[in-house]
Amino acid sequence: MKRMGKTSSSPKTSSLVRSRIEKGGERLWRMEDFRDQPFPAVAQAFSRLKRKGTLERLSKGVYYRPRQTAFGPSRPSPTAIRQLAQRSKSIFPSGSSAANLLGFSTQTPKRGEVATSSLSLPRKLIGAETRVHARRPEAWKSLSETEGAILDLLRNGGKASELSPDETTARMLRLLSEQKRLEKLIAIAGTEPPRVRALLGAFAEALHAPSSKLEKLRSTLNPLSRFSFGQFAALPTARKWLAKESQ
Repeated sequence: MKRMGKTSSSPKTSSLVRSRIEKGGERLWRMEDFRDQPFPAVAQAFSRLKRKGTLERLSKGVYYRPRQTAFGPSRPSPTAIRQLAQRSKSIFPSGSSAANLLGFSTQTPKRGEVATSSLSLPRKLIGAETRVHARRPEAWKSLSETEGAILDLLRNGGKASELSPDETTARMLRLLSEQKRLEKLIAIAGTEPPRVRALLGAFAEALHAPSSKLEKLRSTLNPLSRFSFGQFAALPTARKWLAKESQ
């Protein structure tokens, strides 16, 4: 009886998926758009629609419903694709894109730049010209877009900032003091490179974090190491956290 129930529900799901997609017109579709239906049946419905040419597969679980134009089938909007990609918890702005998001730069970069904890990203989703920094720690998946952008800027010593070193440092202090961001980043600091851990320690001490958290961070660093703090060398606590003397 259970087997019959599963079989009988598949045609209903297939019909529902087909109906929604046909009525939806030109747009992007994801498996997640049909959470109210059994996943296997939804996957089968998408597969059938792809074979019929109704849908084009862009990446795993992401499809595009084109419309016919005088020049052939339409192509998905690059803007819509980027927005869809950014909704993924494993994709974060990087480089100039991160600086722009955080207010360190007013320029919109001509070439997109993202960081991800994945091994790679589908080019149809992010654009052929987008630069990808893959293999970020799995811990990044727990971060917001802003938190990931902050870590990216710390990794690069703030070099994408258009502000002066003092202004760059002051803005980062403000960002880390809001919405418990510093606490959240310290919690995953162990997955970051030593320089990022040192920078987080310097910012944490400047923001008067509990000594227990400071000591825990300090214990992960080699006291003989020295790090370039880049634009953040203006931190009053920089030397305490192994910043190089001349930068």
